[in-house]
Amino acid sequence: MSESAANGGTTHEAWSPEGPIPATRVSEVAVLDALKTVFDPEIPVDIYELGLIYAVEIGDDGAVKVDMTLTTPSCPSAQELPSMVEEAVKGVPNVTSVAVEVVWDPPWDPSRMSEDAKLALNVY
Repeated sequence: MSESAANGGTTHEAWSPEGPIPATRVSEVAVLDALKTVFDPEIPVDIYELGLIYAVEIGDDGAVKVDMTLTTPSCPSAQELPSMVEEAVKGVPNVTSVAVEVVWDPPWDPSRMSEDAKLALNVY
């Protein structure tokens, strides 16, 4: 057991059908975990569980591209959320660059939220 896991933290090892991903590659699990640390300041649920992340592409060179949306085009956090996503993903080991694109198609709606997010926000 790793020290982090022994101390109650969570650790993830990257794995693919071919076996463990070499340490020089960017772990998809680590990128998703980083995205789950970003919260909309007005909503107590992370942006991944809210369904705001539409796509994540990880290049062999460590470049990461994130397509995300916002709950509405007039979202008060429209300026800060993409930069928060960029900073979170930059902290992932072996990431060389991060590009975050805000997309509006398809439009976000509450059906994109995870069951945990719906429960936390009392949306059924």
